[in-house]
Amino acid sequence: MIPANLLYTKSHEWTKIDGDTATVGITQFAQEQLGDLTFVDLPKAGDQVTAGAEMGSVESVKAASELYSPVTGEVVAVNEDLASAPEKINQDPYGAGWMIKVKLSAQPQGLLDAAAYEQVVAASAH
Repeated sequence: MIPANLLYTKSHEWTKIDGDTATVGITQFAQEQLGDLTFVDLPKAGDQVTAGAEMGSVESVKAASELYSPVTGEVVAVNEDLASAPEKINQDPYGAGWMIKVKLSAQPQGLLDAAAYEQVVAASAH
């Protein structure tokens, strides 16, 4: 299931834009590909993130994977629960498994809507 109210990257991050703040996480597809997450490395509040640039990483029993920011701005909140409970990302990637909130310094560009992201997932699944 790909929520229609979110925007997506080809690298399987999602973002929810609410005014000048964006919430960021990884998609259901991404967490399924990674398997059980064991560690999350996220930026800290006050850090700057840039759309398309690496912002952290996740590790699972299967692999490590970089995270790429879908937006540009300043990190204003980090989901501290993930440090001790990275499995929240597996359990609820679009809810309790959110990663960071960013105060936007530029309008997001080049993000995919749910229909376009569904095509990326379909192509990746083959």
